[in-house]
Amino acid sequence: MDDRVAGALSLPDDWPAHPDLSLALNRMGSFDWDLDSGLMHMDEPALDVFDLRPEEYDDRPASLAPRVPADEAVRLDHMVSEALKSGRSNYGAYFRRTRRNGTLRWTHTQGFIRRDGTGRPRRIIGIIRDATQELADATARQAVDQERRRRTSLVEGTTAALAHARTVKDVTDVLRNSQGLAHLGATSLVMGLLESGRIHLVADGPEGAHVPGTRFTRTDDAYPMSEVIRTLTPRFIESAEDFAASYPILWPHISHLGITSAAYLPLIAQARPIGALGLLYGNKAGFTADERNLLVALGSSIAQSLQRAMLYEQEHDLAEGLQQAMLPRRIPEVAGAQVAVRYRSARLGRDIGGDWYDIIPLPNGRVGAVIGDVQGHDTHAAAVMGQLRIVLRAYAAEGHSPATVMARASVFLHELDTDRFATCSYAEVDPTTGVLQLVRAGHVEPLVRDIGGNCRKLTAEGGLPLGLSAEFGQLEYPVSTVDLDPGQTIVLYTDGLVELPGEDFDEGMRLLTAMVSEGPQDLQRLADRLCEVVDERGGDDDVAVLLFRRNVAHAPHPGGRLQQHVAQNDPEALTSSRHMIRAAVRAWGAKDRTDEIELAADELITNALMHTDGGAIVTIRVLAGSGRRLRVDVEDRSSALPRRRDAGESGVSGRGLMLVDRLADIWGVESRGNGKCVWCEFAVPERA
Repeated sequence: MDDRVAGALSLPDDWPAHPDLSLALNRMGSFDWDLDSGLMHMDEPALDVFDLRPEEYDDRPASLAPRVPADEAVRLDHMVSEALKSGRSNYGAYFRRTRRNGTLRWTHTQGFIRRDGTGRPRRIIGIIRDATQELADATARQAVDQERRRRTSLVEGTTAALAHARTVKDVTDVLRNSQGLAHLGATSLVMGLLESGRIHLVADGPEGAHVPGTRFTRTDDAYPMSEVIRTLTPRFIESAEDFAASYPILWPHISHLGITSAAYLPLIAQARPIGALGLLYGNKAGFTADERNLLVALGSSIAQSLQRAMLYEQEHDLAEGLQQAMLPRRIPEVAGAQVAVRYRSARLGRDIGGDWYDIIPLPNGRVGAVIGDVQGHDTHAAAVMGQLRIVLRAYAAEGHSPATVMARASVFLHELDTDRFATCSYAEVDPTTGVLQLVRAGHVEPLVRDIGGNCRKLTAEGGLPLGLSAEFGQLEYPVSTVDLDPGQTIVLYTDGLVELPGEDFDEGMRLLTAMVSEGPQDLQRLADRLCEVVDERGGDDDVAVLLFRRNVAHAPHPGGRLQQHVAQNDPEALTSSRHMIRAAVRAWGAKDRTDEIELAADELITNALMHTDGGAIVTIRVLAGSGRRLRVDVEDRSSALPRRRDAGESGVSGRGLMLVDRLADIWGVESRGNGKCVWCEFAVPERA
C-alpha cells in the first residue's frame, strides 16, 4: 500500500489484517474493511475470486462494481447495513458475481463486525470464497432428497387411498385413477389374484393388451406373474430384450405395446401369496435400488388392501346370501293389482340390516303387504328378520285382523332370546273393493300416488315397534282404513330410502315424495329408480321397497264385496269381522250409516253363533240398480228360521231381530241347501 495514502487516512494500526494460512489452504480469500476510511483491503485469493489483478483494485469497494451485478450489490449493501444497525456481530450471504469472460459464479462471504466501547461499528474483517460447486452439490442433494421424499409421499398417499377401498375393484380403481403410477413412470398395470391354485387376471393393462387364454393361468406357467407367485420374489425386467428372452411365450402378444421395462411384484399377505402385480413402462430402462425398494413397499401396501377387500367381499356375500334366503323367493301374482318389490343392500362387509318385505295371499282375494326393519346391521338382525317374517305371515294367513297380527308378532319378538326390536307396517288390501286397512308399529308412514302422479303421505296413527309394545304392555294397534282407488299406488319402504347423509328426515321425505310423483309410471321402473337414487347419493343403509297398485280394469262398477268366516268361540274373529264391516262401509262412501250397519251386522252374527252349532260366513257388498244399497249376508248351517219375538221387560234376549228391523231399510231370510242366510240392506248415497 502507498505510504502517502496510508498516512493520510489514519487506518487502524493492524490494518490490513493478516489472514490465517488455513484460509488459503481452503481456497478462501480475506478482506479487511475500515468503516471510517471506507477502504477495504483484499488479499490475493480474494481478488482471484473476483477475477481481478492487483493493479485493477484500489482498495475501494466501488472497484468491485464491474464484477457484482447491480441487483446483487443492492442486496449486499442492504444486508450489511441491517447488520450494522441491529447490533449484530456477524453476517453471511451467498451472491452472484461476474467473471472476466461474462459468466456468472456463486460467491459466499462472511463478515465479523468489530465495534468500539460505545458499540459503534468500526471495522469488518471477513472471508470470501467461490461457492459455485458447493451450491451445485447441495442442489443435487436437494433434488435427490426431494425425489426420495416424493416417492415416499407417493407410497403414503397410495396407501391412504387404498385404506378406503372396500372391494377388489376399488383397489384397482385407486391404482388406475391415482397419479401414483404416472409419477413412477408406469404406463399401465396388470393384476392377478390367486384363486383355487389358479391366477385370475382382474386388471389387464392398456387397451389391446389382453392376451387370449390368460384370464386364468396356472402358477407353473411360463409367465412373469406365475414366476413371482412361485418364488415369492420380485422380478424386474430391465429391457425389451430381457422381456423377450425371459418370456418368449408372452412377449409376441405384447411387443406392439412399446414396453421397455417392467416390474412384477408378488402380493403377499400374512406370509402367503394372494396374487401378483405387474407395472409396465414405456420409456424406462432399468431400476435403481431406491426404485426397487419403493416398488416392493408399494406391493406390500397393495397386498394388505387387497386381502382386506377380499375379506369384505366374502363376508358381505355370506351375509347377503343369508338375508336373501330370509326374504321371499318369489312374489305371488295378485289378481286385480300390480306389485313391485326391491331390496338394496348397503354393501358394507357384514353390515347388512334386517329390512324385509312380504306379500301374503289371504282368503277371498285379499292380500297382506308387509314392510319392516329389525334394529341393527348384522347377521343377527337378518336372522331375527327371517323368524319375524315367517310368524307374521302365519298370523296373517290364519285370518286374524291386522291389529291382532301386529300384536301377536310383537309378543313373539318380545319372547325371543334377543334384545332387538323391529318397526313394521302391515296393510291388508282387497283389490276388488279397494278397502285397505293399515297398521303401523313405529314404522315410517307410507305414500300414496294417484293415477295422475300426485303423491302424498298417508297419515296413519301408529303404535310402538314390535317387541317394545309387548314389553310395555301396549298391544293395542290402531287400524287406519283407506279406500284405494283404481290406479292408485301405495308405497311402503324402510327408512334407508329417506335418510340422506347430512340431511334431516323431513328433507328426505320431501325428496322421496318428489321422486315418487315424478318417477316412471311403470311400477317396476319406478322401484328401480328409487334404489338408483339411493346409490347416487351414497346411502349407507339397507333399503326395502314394496309398491302395490290397484288395477283400473279390475275395479267393479256396481261396488265391492268382502267376505269373512267367523268361527264359534273365537272372539278375535268376531272383532275382525267388525273391523272389516266398518272399514268397508267407510271406504264405500256410507260413513253416515256406519254405526247402524255395524250394529245390525253384529246382531246377525251373534245370533248365528249363539243359536247354531257351527260358525257364520259374513258377506258385505254394494248393490247397484234402482238405488245404491249396501247388503249384509250372514250364513249358517242351521235350517231353523229365526223369528222376531218380544223379549219382555226382564228378558236378556230376543231383541236382536227387532233391532235389525229398526236399523235396516229391509231385511229377510233365505233358505239354502245346507242352511240359511239372514240379510239386511241399507240405502247409501251414490259415490262421487
